[in-house]
Amino acid sequence: MKIQWFPGHMHKAGKEIKEVLPDIDLLIEILDARLPFSSANPMLSELRGDKPCIKILNKADLADPVRTQQWQKFLEQEEGVKTLALTAVQTDKVDTVIELCRKLIPHKATDSKVIHVLIMGIPNVGKSTLINALAGRTIAKTGNEPAVTKRQQRIDLRNGIILCDTPGMLWPNLENHNTGYRLATTGAIKDTALKHDDVASFAGEFFLQHYPEALKQRYQLATLPETDYELLQVIGKKRGCLRSGGHIDIDKVAKILLAEIRDGTLGRITLETPEMMQKELAELTIIREKTATKKAKRKQNWKGAR
Repeated sequence: MKIQWFPGHMHKAGKEIKEVLPDIDLLIEILDARLPFSSANPMLSELRGDKPCIKILNKADLADPVRTQQWQKFLEQEEGVKTLALTAVQTDKVDTVIELCRKLIPHKATDSKVIHVLIMGIPNVGKSTLINALAGRTIAKTGNEPAVTKRQQRIDLRNGIILCDTPGMLWPNLENHNTGYRLATTGAIKDTALKHDDVASFAGEFFLQHYPEALKQRYQLATLPETDYELLQVIGKKRGCLRSGGHIDIDKVAKILLAEIRDGTLGRITLETPEMMQKELAELTIIREKTATKKAKRKQNWKGAR
């Protein structure tokens, strides 16, 4: 299954980024600390070349702290990449972003020259909130819905750094369906892109495997069901999500579960690990190779039939 969600302004933003990159000294990518891989734009490594990059694991207060440390160690294995785990509203920690920018571009920091920074991130990752915190004033519009920022803008932080802000960008095609479901679980993809019950089933299965105690504590369960479907049924009964005839309103249950994951009610969780992502990438490579082989055979057969 492939999830496609690529509004026109995002396509335009991709072109604009390529145009401004020659004038950029440093890139900042805002990631969701709960899904550092799935919230990363795969185009960034190709776009940035050898420019230094700060990857900020935002919403760290919602993420599993142990897994956050694992991700920071993993991400910093890439040359030129530094990481920071923070919450955008923590103004004291936000100052460390400025310090790190100057450290990574020392020749401009010492010569009092302006450092041009491109800041990017997927929708609803907290980029606008962070920009406002960095600037110390309200500049960027914030919201809980994806795709609030729709145009590129330059922001003078008045401290020797100019930010080039971009709209929240998703890539044209989410090949890995697990990535799509993780993004939907945190609300990075609009709820209209996928059915609530499908996303909640994916999230429920993950919690049963990785955070069973969180489910027990939140929904007061002595034992856990074996499947995601049974989990939604149990939560529905606990919360009184009943329809006529005593049937469980799965859509209502799904919305409750997703809301409580997104706002941290279910505790600090991270939806992926470096090991999980490496495994999924390997599987995706195999799928791509098989698809390419099939296409080549079809093309060969088509030529032979002419």
